[in-house]
Amino acid sequence: MTKTVNHWIGGKTVEGASGNWGPVTDPATGEVTTRVALASVEEVDAAVSAASQAYATWGTSSLAQRTAVLFRYRALLDARRDDIAALITAEHGKVHSDALGEVARGLEIVELACGITTQLKGELSTQVSHRVDVAAIRQPLGVVAGITPFNFPAMVPMWMFPLAIACGNTFVLKPSEKDPSAANLLAELAAEAGLPDGVLNVVHGDKVAVDALLAHPDVAAVSFVGSTPIARYIHTTASANGKRVQALGGAKNHMLVLPDADLDAAADAAVSAAYGSAGERCMAISAVVAVGAVGDELVEKIRERAEKIKIGPGNDPASEMGPLITAAHRDKVASYVKGAADQGAEVVLDGTGLRVDGFEDGHWIGLSLLDKVSTDSDAYRDEIFGPVLCVLRAETYEEGVALINASPFGNGTAIFTRDGGAARRFQLEIEAGMVGVNVPIPVPVGYHSFGGWKDSLFGDHHIYGNDGVHFYTRGKVVTTRWPDPADAPAGVDLGFPRNH
Repeated sequence: MTKTVNHWIGGKTVEGASGNWGPVTDPATGEVTTRVALASVEEVDAAVSAASQAYATWGTSSLAQRTAVLFRYRALLDARRDDIAALITAEHGKVHSDALGEVARGLEIVELACGITTQLKGELSTQVSHRVDVAAIRQPLGVVAGITPFNFPAMVPMWMFPLAIACGNTFVLKPSEKDPSAANLLAELAAEAGLPDGVLNVVHGDKVAVDALLAHPDVAAVSFVGSTPIARYIHTTASANGKRVQALGGAKNHMLVLPDADLDAAADAAVSAAYGSAGERCMAISAVVAVGAVGDELVEKIRERAEKIKIGPGNDPASEMGPLITAAHRDKVASYVKGAADQGAEVVLDGTGLRVDGFEDGHWIGLSLLDKVSTDSDAYRDEIFGPVLCVLRAETYEEGVALINASPFGNGTAIFTRDGGAARRFQLEIEAGMVGVNVPIPVPVGYHSFGGWKDSLFGDHHIYGNDGVHFYTRGKVVTTRWPDPADAPAGVDLGFPRNH
């Protein structure tokens, strides 16, 4: 029997009323297992209205009240992490261990939100002039919205709403309609933790729901994670409607391998970073730049490791990589591999013909490795978002850095070397927001902020960390002068005695 996923508005499940439904498939079988309600403009209005009503009290609640809820929420998430991961595997397809890792990284931001009391401390300068003090404080924005992608259906929402509500805002989440169930469970657990009705709402939908949030006059800010074209659209549209916007886009993350690098470690890292989560992550390494004469040996080591990766259903403990999210996405990823040879690349591994016994209708694709890829080929220029690794060649460190910096994306990058001087130059010279030194996926811990440069980020704030707190609050400066009690007029005076 097909499951139905409805909206979560005002602290309860609200059945979809638009008459529009979206299919949710099990990527391992290709079977439609769930239908998800697609919100109308009126249903988005209802969610925003619930959030607006809740803000009247939540926005002025004490920090102690907010953090008490968040501590209970963190405990419930920890206890139910297997259940959350199982929903991710069922609808996204990633293996269970990978889904558990996603939940753990989301929990980091919940833990950051639990410590919001120190993050929201203001500043005070006394006696800036005679009897004049100046204080700087931060206050919540009101109703804020999050629009999140399919590849991390639990982690990316948890990068947004825990921090937003800790800062005193109320939240409307529009998760991906491809894997919606995890978002509803996150909201239900928040209610169980004692979060007041309406503080966190979930509306499912497509472009209709997105556009309604971008245009709604009661939504003060929008957070987004997804592809660069949509990030640009979100930023342009929401900004035109007077909203604060934080829109994280796509990536083409490079890994520069110098001749002195430990090639076994570099090969391990390349395979893990390129093919983990089936390459469906914005921090995946999708381009390795081999410097000097190490290219042939490095490619061979990557090939040897990639051929051993076990691909199968995400709920099979033996599986190391699962299927792609949809058949259409699988076919698009395969097209890049098939077209690479025509554009001059050497196809070392072609995973497009993979089939998994017993799961013939699943969205399967194997690992592909393309060598000697040119910078003007489609496989290099586009964000493929699948298990395809391109290897490019450079003669020198300088040539490799120039190649990377010429990319329109600037999300993350890494260098593999034993040379500290080269690593130091790289972290200063490279044009990307996140840099790894012998670390292939440099996703910052929760108390630092995540975000790229160039076409990988639209807006002024990175996500979570200090930037996240600043995004979900606005500053206010208060200048005060109080008369001294000794200056009171003659007559009844219950203040300080005149002793000067």
